[in-house]
Amino acid sequence: MLTTSLLEPALISFAYLLGSIPTALLVCNSMGIPDPRQQGSGNPGASNVLRIGNRIAASLTLLGDISKGVLAVYLALLFDLSTSVAGLCGLAAILGHVFPLLGAYRGGKGIATFIGCTLVLSWPIALVQILVWLTMASLFRIASLASITMTLATPISAYFLYPDALSALLLISLLLIARHRSNIMNLLKGTERRL
Repeated sequence: MLTTSLLEPALISFAYLLGSIPTALLVCNSMGIPDPRQQGSGNPGASNVLRIGNRIAASLTLLGDISKGVLAVYLALLFDLSTSVAGLCGLAAILGHVFPLLGAYRGGKGIATFIGCTLVLSWPIALVQILVWLTMASLFRIASLASITMTLATPISAYFLYPDALSALLLISLLLIARHRSNIMNLLKGTERRL
């Protein structure tokens, strides 16, 4: 069996490769939907698949992207590694999704994979994430605004609900806010795409 010194980097590397699996591209190709990187917002994520495809394709994309985060963190906890290492595995999966080796480093925004990571780290925080996203999306019909608000709410929730995961979730949140910088500019200009 691998020693802890080898197991941790092995799991983090595997989490990155897992995150690199291009769920949206696989779903779209199998269902005859155009490449989401070339249509709509250009983002290979569930929201854009919904825009250019249909609800089934978007649901499959969402489920696949969430599953990448779930599996990455679950494996770390299965081997009884610390919350910090599990958080690093989650971060690696999200980095893989955002900058995929298998997709020429052109990935999605990482929100669904983030929720998947949090589901395993702390389901109450994941519940907050989902409620915030759904509330903002239903009020404003703008996926990016819902995602940004959810991302900002995550470390605040972690502070109160599960402080052990705060560092990892804060780091991921900062990465995803940076990933949404073009959306933030569009929101400020009033030109952001709606659902």
